[in-house]
Amino acid sequence: MRAWQLAILRFAVTLDNADRLAILAIAHQIDGLAPKRDGQPDFNFFRRTSAELCAAILRPGELTATLLRQYLVRIDDDRLRRAFAAAVEVSQPKVSSVSKPIKRDDESWRGLALRGNDLR
Repeated sequence: MRAWQLAILRFAVTLDNADRLAILAIAHQIDGLAPKRDGQPDFNFFRRTSAELCAAILRPGELTATLLRQYLVRIDDDRLRRAFAAAVEVSQPKVSSVSKPIKRDDESWRGLALRGNDLR
């Protein structure tokens, strides 16, 4: 998976046809790992996605920017995500905070006796 992502980054930087072919070769290998029916591979996610990403990188536009942002969300390595976003000149999606603010009340101490040196 990492080799595929790095190959896509390399293509985004170089726009070289040899790098595009390397992406497709890696995608073919990954798709080939899925079980086959009747001798033919059913799974073609990586080949299809690779072709779409390469086309989006070569012909940037508003519609392709959405595809590139969707791919960015799937990249789990932060450095790789930032490098790819810079290479294709697409802003990274904003990550919203999942955690809730800390509740700062003293309800947890209700009912407990105060100590002599407590100033509450």
